[in-house]
Formats: sequence, C-alpha cells, structure tokens
Amino acid sequence: MSQITTIQLDNFLPYMRDVIRCEQSLHELNLMWRMIESSAKMNCPTEAKSILPTMAATRAGFNRLEKELVLSLVQEKVATVLSEIGTKAQYVIDILVRNLYERTADVGFLATDNELCEFVAGISGNDELIRARLRAYRKKYTVYDEIILLDINGNVLVQINDETPIEGSLDPLIKETLASDQYVETYRASDLRPSKNKALIYSKRMRHPHTGEVIGVLCLCFDFVEEMASIFKSHGDPSERSVMLLLDSDNCVIESSDKIWVPVGAVVPVNDDMQSNLKVFSGRKYLVSTFTSDGYQGYMGPKGWQGQVMIPVDIAFTGKETNTLKTLDPVVAEGLLSHAQSFCPPLFEVMNAASTIRRVVWNGQVMTAGQSGELLKLKTVLDQISETGTRSNELFAQSINDLYETVLASRLQDSEFVSHLLVDLLDRNLYERSDDCRWWAVTPELRAALASQTIDSKTVTQITDILEYINSLYTVYSRIFVYDNTGCIIASTNPMEASDSIIGTRIDETTLAQVMSLRTEQQYYVSPFVNDALYSNAPTYIYHAAIMAPNGNSVVGGIGIVFDSSTEFFAMLQGGITEKESVTAFYIDRQGLIISSTDPTRPVGTMLEIDTDLLTLPNGKSTSRIVIHDGHYSILGCSVSNGYREFKVTDGYKEDVIAVVYDSFGEVRSSYSSGNNSASIIDVSMTQSADPEFATFFIDGGLFAIEAEYILEALPASEVSRVSIGSGSERVGVLAIQHENEGKTFAWVFDLGFLLSGKLTVVDSNSQVIVIEYQQHKIGLLVGALHSVAQFNESQVTPTPLAVNRDGVLIKQIIKANSGRLLIQAIDIQYLLNMLSNPFEAVGDDKKIALRIVNGN
Repeated sequence: MSQITTIQLDNFLPYMRDVIRCEQSLHELNLMWRMIESSAKMNCPTEAKSILPTMAATRAGFNRLEKELVLSLVQEKVATVLSEIGTKAQYVIDILVRNLYERTADVGFLATDNELCEFVAGISGNDELIRARLRAYRKKYTVYDEIILLDINGNVLVQINDETPIEGSLDPLIKETLASDQYVETYRASDLRPSKNKALIYSKRMRHPHTGEVIGVLCLCFDFVEEMASIFKSHGDPSERSVMLLLDSDNCVIESSDKIWVPVGAVVPVNDDMQSNLKVFSGRKYLVSTFTSDGYQGYMGPKGWQGQVMIPVDIAFTGKETNTLKTLDPVVAEGLLSHAQSFCPPLFEVMNAASTIRRVVWNGQVMTAGQSGELLKLKTVLDQISETGTRSNELFAQSINDLYETVLASRLQDSEFVSHLLVDLLDRNLYERSDDCRWWAVTPELRAALASQTIDSKTVTQITDILEYINSLYTVYSRIFVYDNTGCIIASTNPMEASDSIIGTRIDETTLAQVMSLRTEQQYYVSPFVNDALYSNAPTYIYHAAIMAPNGNSVVGGIGIVFDSSTEFFAMLQGGITEKESVTAFYIDRQGLIISSTDPTRPVGTMLEIDTDLLTLPNGKSTSRIVIHDGHYSILGCSVSNGYREFKVTDGYKEDVIAVVYDSFGEVRSSYSSGNNSASIIDVSMTQSADPEFATFFIDGGLFAIEAEYILEALPASEVSRVSIGSGSERVGVLAIQHENEGKTFAWVFDLGFLLSGKLTVVDSNSQVIVIEYQQHKIGLLVGALHSVAQFNESQVTPTPLAVNRDGVLIKQIIKANSGRLLIQAIDIQYLLNMLSNPFEAVGDDKKIALRIVNGN
C-alpha cells in the first residue's frame, strides 16, 4: 500500500464521510477515557488505583489510534480506488494489444495471398476481381475500414473504400515496408487515409509468386476509433465518475471515453507506479492509474502506448448507495467479518480498538458490581461513562459497518468487472476464429485442389505447406486440416506419428452434414465443446467452413481449425485474475459444465455447482454476490457472453459461455460475534439499584450471562499459554494474573463453549477469558466477545423448563431482556465449578507453571 503524507491526508479526508465519522467517534472515545481517568482520580483515587494504569494505557492507545487509524483508513480507501481504476487501465491496453496481435498475423498472411500477389505482379487478375476479393476479406474481418494494394512507387493499384479515393502515396511507411521482411505498424496522419487525423495501418511487402522479387505493399487499415469506442462502452464506468483513456508515449491522449471531458490530443499527467499523489489536470485534482502492456504472444503493441483511468478526488469516494450488509445473512456477515485481518487490515484495527474499549468498560463495571461506600463513587463514575461509552460504541459500530460496506461493495464490483472482462476476451478471441476458417476456405489453391478428380501426393504436399504456413502465423490452433466432400482428411498440420496419423480418417457425420449444407462464404459451423480425437481426445471447439468449387456452385470439401482451448482459455482466465492466490475463475456453459478452470480440483468437463438463477442470466448481463464456496466465504462475480461485432449476434451462431470468478476470504465459521450487534443492546430503563447485576458475553453466537459478583476481570484470550500437562479437551491452557501489590498467580482456563456444546471454540481476535474468583480460587473461562454488564429485575429472570427439580443443569435461568425480545442464558457458576474435575489441582505451584510457560511448553 502506498504511503500517504499528512498533507495528502488533508486533501483526501474531506471527501470521505465515513472516515470522518470514524475520526469523530475515536475523538469522542478518547475524551471519554480522559474523563474516566480524571473523574476517578478526583472522586475516588484510592478505589480507582488498581484500574488507573489500564485507563492511562487505553487513553494513550486512543491518542495513537486517532492519528494512525484514520491514516490507515484513508490509505485503504485510496488504495481501493487506485486498484479499481488500475484494473480498468490495464484492461484498456491489454484488450487492445490482444486485438492488434491478430492484425499482425492477418497482414503477414494476406500479403502472401497468391491471387493478390499475381495481380500486383501483373500476371493475372483485374481491378474489379481483386477489389471483390479484398471486400470479401473485409466482410469477414470487419475490424478493417480500408485495404489498399500499392506498387513499389506508391501508386494505388486497388482500394476497397470508395468514399476516399486516392491515386498514390508519398508516405514514408511505403519505403520502410519495402525494406523490411517484417510487418510495419504505423499510427499517425497519412495520405493513405486523407479523411482521418491519424490512422493505424499494418503494412507488409509483397513478392512476385515466381521470382520472389519485391513487387508492392499491402496495407490493412484498422478501424481504430470504432474499436476503442467498443472497449470504452463495454468496460467504462457506468456511473461516469471516471474517464478511460488511451495514451501514446508522450502521454498525449489518443482516444478518450469522454472527449468533452478529456479531449483527444490533450497531454495528461500519468501515474505508472501506482503512487497515491494527486495529479492536476485542467484545474481539477485526480487520482490516476496508468499501465503499459505486458504483451501478448510476444507482441507488445505500438511502442509506448498506455491505458489510463482518471477519477476526480472530489467524487472518487462516492457512488451509488449499497445495501450489501442489509441483504446479507447476519450469520454470514459476522463470519466474513471475522476474516477482516486478511481482506481489510484497517477494518480489523477498528474492530480491535472497539474490543479493547469494551473490555475496559466491562472490567470497570464488574469490579464495582454490588459495591457500596467509596467503591460506589467509582461505580457512579463508571456508570456515567458507560452511558457515554454505549453511545460512542454505537458510533464506533456504525464506522465499522460503513467501512465494511465500502470494502464489500468494492470487492463485489471488482469481481463482477473481472468476470465481464473474461467473457469479453473470450468472445473477441473466438470472433477471430470464425473469420479465419471462412477466409482460409476461399484460398484458391485449396478450392482448385479439392475440385480436381484426383488428389496426388504433390497436391497434398502443396496443401500441407499452405496449412503449415498458416499455422505458423496463427499459433492459437493446435491443428488445421482439410477434408474432401466425403469427410476424409487429406492434409493436416501436426499429423502425429505415422502409426497414429489422422490422414485418411473421417470427420463425424454430423459435422460433415453441417458443412455440406453451407451455401455461402459467410457461413461457418462450430462443433460442440466435447472430447475430440483431433485434439488428443480433449474437449475443444473446432471451426469449420465449406470449401467451394472455383465456380462456387458446389461444396467440394471443408477446412477445420482446432482451437487450442486448453492453453488459450486458461491463459485468458489467468490473465484476467492476475494469478491472485485467493481467486479462481471458470468458463462454463448454460448447464454448468466447465469449459476452462484455474481450480485444479474442478477440471474441464466436470460440473460447477452454482446457483441455477446464474445459469439463466440474460446475455450481456453481470452480477455479483457473497456465497459459500468450498467451505469458504467468497465473493462471486458472474457474466454471460454477448458476442462481439457480428459474432454470436447476427451470424446465426449461438453458444453462450458464462465466466465465473470466486474471490475467497477465509473458511466458514459456525459462530462469530464482533460484539457490535446493535440488536443485542440491553435496555436497562426499568431496573432498580438493588436489582442483581449480570456480566454478559457471546459464545457460539449466543448471548450468555454470569452473576457479576463472581467475576474478577476479563483478559484477551491471546494471553493464554498452553502447558504440557495432560488434561481433557475442556482445559485449554493457563493464564497469568497479576494485580497491584500482589504476586503473579496462575489460573487454569476452560473452554466454556466446549462445556456447553461439546465443540471446541475457535479462538479469534475477539475471544476473551473471563476470570472467575470463587472461594479464594481462580479459574478462567474462554468465551467469545464481551457484551456488557447490566442489572435485571427479578421478573426478568426465570428458570428454564429443564431446571425444575434438577441439579445437574448448567443453564438453569433465562433472562428476558428488552421486553422478551432478547433472551440471555445464565450460567450456574456453582454447578459449573462442580462439574470441572479438580479444577484447582496443581495451580498452587506457581513457580513450576511459570517455568513451563517461559520454556514455551
């Protein structure tokens, strides 16, 4: 997490209302403890002597918390916003680079097209025929808005765009392309695209089909503006609080999601190291995140290009109201909150502070329970402060809930966004596959070869060479093969060993029938996602297109391209979740069948257990929710594919894929209470001063009570030490106790939850040990969070049905608080002590036990 200076804190804090509330709450609690200390010193200095050190330590702790905790909260919120906009900034550039990678393959392949090369060389063909061929290519690869063939002098031979006719070009890219054996990528103003301020052009030199002499240049002009608008629309901020940008190496805006807000051509500040420093643009302060691409298949994209997202600081921490906690099962909400240390450390600090406050107040009230005289003065002080403490604790609880809500809402939104990105990556990738199979099917050499009466070994070699060349450019395929009109495979890349060759085998009858029924060059067929021998008996999609006779009257065969689904889908998922250990991701179909998985325990082909309503989510829709997954609290993000351009939209192909993301926070806990539950606040307005007092606490989510007169104090469960003495499961360790003017004593600690239910208590940050003093002996009881100390009148305390005429019951009374809306189980302390077998044995030898503790045993 980036460090934020005090000056920056002043800039951020005015825009964080929930943190301001927390700061006010902390300040109020600090003042409360100052008042406790001062009142006790003035009114009852002798009686308060034993607790003054505790109060002084608490006051000092709040001095620290007021400064450090607020800083931590601000850092967390700023880091959350930076992470959110950083994810989007990275996706802007990564999605674009993946798209442009396909263009580098396209230009390399099309520049070797034999028909086009023969035309540029002057061997055959005419303008209209070649223009029709290029337009057929554009009809399949709709990402291009212009295709141009030029000779070595820059004269235009053919172009497909009639709206901007050009005769020739003096652009230096022509000379550069003619001198290079690689493709050339150009983005700037060009006379090749006179109607555009800048154009993104991929060019490749062409060679004579017979002599190999360089004869001209092919230019593919990418429809860049439309593509960026698509990315911004799909992945931009629907609340319009941030702006998404594409920048060049000089930090100049190439494209903007809002050109009125940040215009194209503007130079903007960048933040490529995720620092929290505010950046100023046009007189307004922004949080900014900037990313370059890590590359795709070795292609890094245009040099220096960057994705960036900017959000004004004055609206960065606001947004639509969320009600995640209100709709969440309270048991799940509490259980998830128990893992705050892992998913939000500042929230964990706030909770610990609240727990510390509660314990000090609780101990002070216990100490004066039932006392009179001078101790009553201390009790009066503590009662007054307890009232203030209750109100402050409600503010504290609200601060905890506000931060908790913010963190959950952010993580829900992030998971939903990631799942949306994953289906978008999949649709964009598979769109290219549908283009490839259709274009390669119209390769003249393939059409002529399959239309001939006999296919000799020379023809097979020629076809295989073509396929091998294609496969070397388009590495996402594990195999490309060609078959005749009977379905017999005559040529293939990666044909395997001779003993296991696919040459001469036949494709399945269903696929053959589908391919033979195709009637136009725009149609294609995709096999279902099932195990296939052509993919080593693993499941994948195979894209097929019909190869027509040269006259176009009949289908003479087909081409199949085997998508390397195992590798490519997994790479998409891993790239989307950035290899976070707590996150797993899946592609599934409408039935829940796993297409790809980052979870090794759920391989491809198995079913993912998921809510059925998610399987029927409409196309293009996303959602997120908190679920239990593999015994862990998890945030689930889910999105359904919606196609890309015409793919799966208007081309007749229907194959819905759902992306599912799980972000796990920690194992499910059957019970947990932070002590901040407002529903458990006790109303004491009807009690009298003579009424009995009970100290209350949580065990396994339930509220319990012990008569306050038997309680010495509560200490954090973290102070319990385990000793190497054989004992039952109920005895968890030993606790050192030391009061002023007294030597150190030790008490055995027993798991009260285990004694009640037979289930061991899971110790967490809220766990406490209540020290019971009985007949000059002491024992500790491991419990959950502390609650309060309150008086109840006799009418509120009633015996349990099981307690009538029975001695052997640990819970003999029920306290009906708040007019019976809150039930508290009262522990029979005498029965508890009797049921523990020799609870005080060996405790007297303090030196031996202390030695064991020091030695770590």
